[in-house]
Amino acid sequence: MPPWLGRLLRNPLGIAGVVILSALMVAVVFGPALAPYNPEAFHVTRRLSGPSAEFWLGTDNFGRDLFSRMLHGARATILFGLAATALGTAAGAAIGLLAGFLGGRLDDLIMRIVDVFLAIPNLIIILLIVSVLGGSTVNAIAAVALGFAPSLARITRSAVLTVRERDFVQACIARGEPRSYIMFREILPVVIPPILIEASIRVGFAIMLGATLSYLGLGAQPPSSDWGLLISNAREFMFRNPWLVFWPSLGIALAAIGFNMLGDGLRDALNLRASR
Repeated sequence: MPPWLGRLLRNPLGIAGVVILSALMVAVVFGPALAPYNPEAFHVTRRLSGPSAEFWLGTDNFGRDLFSRMLHGARATILFGLAATALGTAAGAAIGLLAGFLGGRLDDLIMRIVDVFLAIPNLIIILLIVSVLGGSTVNAIAAVALGFAPSLARITRSAVLTVRERDFVQACIARGEPRSYIMFREILPVVIPPILIEASIRVGFAIMLGATLSYLGLGAQPPSSDWGLLISNAREFMFRNPWLVFWPSLGIALAAIGFNMLGDGLRDALNLRASR
């Protein structure tokens, strides 16, 4: 077992995050197989029924089993957050690595552009992009990724500026090693921990942003069982049948909390000075 993994599993926050995310991953991988009903099957005589032995989480306004729809929607909701974060992290890390290593005027130009994007709230940028591209899951993933990239670029650049002055990097430069070799073989492995920690926390935000876009009709589209879309469909029934909003909201909250706890646990596990 890697040392950092042992430290993560000894951390209460890390363990809690792993437990929550393990349960969510079971729903992501096996959700459709575990669902007791077809998520689109109508049970007309049981419309807006409360939780019962037959329908564990109740039914919606069309009589569809909410538990089955939650299990099917877990895959779309969680994978949305993972995909958007992965794309945003890759783009931001590449920009920050390039700017931090090359420095000079190119660094100043890239960082000024990044500062412009950081000055605008993420949600406004994402809504603008999705409004221009049109509402769909793919466009929403691209918009959230673009919204995350500037902050990841700044974090990566800060880490690269610290590593760039170390002796092993200066030795590579003195030997005349190619820039690509120095960036990807010497610097990148050292700056991965802070990038990974930030990315793990960002997944929770990405899930909430994806749910927000689906709620507004700019993300997942019917008949998807995305949790944000489930909340949107239940708006007019939320006071009469609050469970229609409660269960998908609880799923989104648990996903965000789980990834944040995992990020905090990784921060402590990968911080070697603190662990010593």
